[in-house]
Amino acid sequence: MPYYDYECTSCGPFTEVRPMAQSAAPCTCPDCGQMAARAILTVPNYAMMDAGKRFASSTNERASHEPKSTQKHGHGPGCSCCSGGNKKSRAIYRPDGSKVFPSARPWMISH
Repeated sequence: MPYYDYECTSCGPFTEVRPMAQSAAPCTCPDCGQMAARAILTVPNYAMMDAGKRFASSTNERASHEPKSTQKHGHGPGCSCCSGGNKKSRAIYRPDGSKVFPSARPWMISH
């Protein structure tokens, strides 16, 4: 069962272990017995957080409903249309106009 924070008007804050179904309902104070409302005592401090952790947290929050996909167009990794980089062709043009790829796959015949 999870821990929930409650705040009594006379005794102050306290923590109670309760089922999730009873999390919003008031809880009796262990010291005085009065009913205490649930309080949010801890809030993440994004201003003091490391920039890398803050970026990771915001990315996770944005992707909570739909995971981020690395394949936008369905092409595999290293695809020249998706990677954004201009790759130099490995083709060598001979004086007669023919084209060869000496380092690609020497056992394949070009067409």
